[in-house]
Amino acid sequence: MQGKVWFITGCSSGLGRVLAEEVLADGGVVVATARKVETIRDLETKYAGRALALPLDVTKPEQIAAARDAALAKFGRVDVLVNNAGYGVMAAVEEASDEEIRRVVETNVFGLLAVTRAFLPQLRKQRSGHILNLSSIAGIISTPGLGIYNMTKYAVEGVSEALAIELKPLGVKVTIVEPGPFRTEFLAGSAVFAKTDIADYAETAGKVKANLAGAAGSQKGDPVKGARAMMQAVESAEPPLRLLLGAAAHRRFQDKLAMLEKDFKAWEPVTLGTDYSE
Repeated sequence: MQGKVWFITGCSSGLGRVLAEEVLADGGVVVATARKVETIRDLETKYAGRALALPLDVTKPEQIAAARDAALAKFGRVDVLVNNAGYGVMAAVEEASDEEIRRVVETNVFGLLAVTRAFLPQLRKQRSGHILNLSSIAGIISTPGLGIYNMTKYAVEGVSEALAIELKPLGVKVTIVEPGPFRTEFLAGSAVFAKTDIADYAETAGKVKANLAGAAGSQKGDPVKGARAMMQAVESAEPPLRLLLGAAAHRRFQDKLAMLEKDFKAWEPVTLGTDYSE
């Protein structure tokens, strides 16, 4: 990590906070950002000269520009951009309000895009760098009660895959990070449970929401190990495009592969029969 400058969003808690601490402990340089900057000021005290704490709400373009400019003015470059800021909405698709949907899309999708696009000119100029976009296993396979969150993470997957191809000839790498459930504040603090509750979804989305509400603090994922895995990917000569984190994520990924294969094979004759005849 020594010498690398990391810019990490959403460092007030969770994987973002742990990642910032692990990189700093390994000798790296970190620009840590959070909406409430007072929650991360201690990093500057503990790692004087190698940590810079900045306020950043990723839905506010003026704060993005200010944070980028401050990071480059202080350290001259950014080697690793980590788009970690985000949260979940727990609701059946019909239950979520327009406001609840727009707010999570603004943060998880448009916020990630805005931060990424703000740094792309610098990364292209350097002809080097690595972008870690925090998706989720929810960006690969959907779950009742998480449809709106799934939508935002599927968007992250799609744009990141294209971005990786665009940036590869320029020396900039992209990794999509897909954690399963980790023992962070995701469920206990940042997640939003929709105000509307529709009885018809009690056996599908309702059960998932109830399970999630009681799962905080018992998730199997270790945030420190997750952070170290991301650091390992950055240090790798050939980092993965997608990095699954946790046994639960790996199991759900296998479920998705099986589901896709089942439908694609069953409907293969219909699929192949839709082209013009030669």
